[in-house]
Amino acid sequence: MELTGFDVRGFLAEDVGDGDVTADAVVPADARLDATLLLKEDGVVCGLEVAETVFRELDPEVLFEPLAQDGDRTRGEVARVSGSARALLAGERTALNLLGRLSGIATLTRRYVDAVAGTGTLILDTRKTTPGLRALEKLAVRTGGGTNHRFGLYDAVLIKDNHVRLGGGVAAAVRRATGTGLPVEVECETLQDVETALDAGAETILLDNMTPAQLREAVGIVRGRAHTEASGGITLETIREVAATGVDAISVGALTHSARSLDVSMEVR
Repeated sequence: MELTGFDVRGFLAEDVGDGDVTADAVVPADARLDATLLLKEDGVVCGLEVAETVFRELDPEVLFEPLAQDGDRTRGEVARVSGSARALLAGERTALNLLGRLSGIATLTRRYVDAVAGTGTLILDTRKTTPGLRALEKLAVRTGGGTNHRFGLYDAVLIKDNHVRLGGGVAAAVRRATGTGLPVEVECETLQDVETALDAGAETILLDNMTPAQLREAVGIVRGRAHTEASGGITLETIREVAATGVDAISVGALTHSARSLDVSMEVR
């Protein structure tokens, strides 16, 4: 797993601060702790290496034994950890918060991916992530079988309605954006906008808030000229119908902004 953009010291500083006053007062300095990390409900595991990194920051000699791999759908013991009792207690909440959050995103993503199985449609994430956690939350989407969209505002062009209004219309906005040398995607809400964006050279057409009938017509217009992406309030109940229209991808903000953290705990052995 590639851990980038992961500020473990900042995460720990938020919770531990100058020290765990409770553990430091109650637990002997030389006490050791053997514990198990438990996933207490069915789900897709994500974040074991993240949890290990948290514990290792507090105790470089910690022993961390994964009992599952990120991406596994499981329940029960997912890792065993041994080390300084004070260190493990201090890192427990941060490690579990991250493990539960990332596993929740991976689990929800897997449900969306399974819902469109066999259609060839990709499930994409969005920028609707928790500030400071984008790299990890997008990693969780990949772990669940989804595909990452652009990471930020700097690595791809996505022209939306406000850009169009301020940029002189769809065609003018696309022409200006092609000068960046980056992939250009245009959000379209009408079939006329689709035609205009294609004629201007857009590489991906984002079909926003269209009905299945409109999506099928738009896909027919775009096919062979650009990629298509559907978005706009698409749920687990509706996503199969959307995928059946032939769109190349569906972006789902809910993967990261609405995923429920899974229930995880650290139990002393």
